[in-house]
Amino acid sequence: MESKKILIIEDEKSISDIVKFNLVKEGFDVETAFDGLAGLNKALQINPDLILLDVMLPSLDGFQVCKKIRETKTTPIVMLTAKEEEVDKVLGLELGADDYITKPFGMRELIARIKANIRRTEIVDGLAGKPADIQAFGNLEIDMNRYEARKKGIALELTLREFELLKYLAERENKVFSREQLLEEVWGYEYYGDIRTVDVTVRRLREKLEDESSEPQYIMTKRGIGYYFRIP
Repeated sequence: MESKKILIIEDEKSISDIVKFNLVKEGFDVETAFDGLAGLNKALQINPDLILLDVMLPSLDGFQVCKKIRETKTTPIVMLTAKEEEVDKVLGLELGADDYITKPFGMRELIARIKANIRRTEIVDGLAGKPADIQAFGNLEIDMNRYEARKKGIALELTLREFELLKYLAERENKVFSREQLLEEVWGYEYYGDIRTVDVTVRRLREKLEDESSEPQYIMTKRGIGYYFRIP
């Protein structure tokens, strides 16, 4: 089986070196870049299977790099954030990062995150040849097999995580789930993040799905409890 390619964009060479060493031991093919511009160029050139992206970078910061990558690619991005900078985590997710991990981090946790995010993309890639399983919810159509969604016939550009959240809620119409339940069920593996991860993903999903994200018709909030899906 071909090795999965990881791109590390991290300006602290000591961190980059130790992460690369451990990922190579796990069988990954690893490339590195030490500033934002070099990392962006390499990401566009080599098409890695996953990108580890530090927030604080010279030339272009991690947020700018993430935004640029997301303009053309759906490559999984795991952002490396400073532990005390909670705002970094939220902004990274809003710009399209799939996951984040705070420094200092344990290597086992990092490798688990990497494998889980790659596994998700492999599942989606394996669905390409499956027959359609389209379910209609008013003006919204969701192809449960092919991980595609359309509203009024127009394809929605959803990230993998956004689609998984939409699919999970739509299959359980009108059932309310807490943020903690959604972290466990949709994010799946032993997730170390906080519940704001769910709120950010819901907000991004609403911006793409709803006519007016401030007045949602599909993804509803149950105050003090969590979220649920309804057919308008």
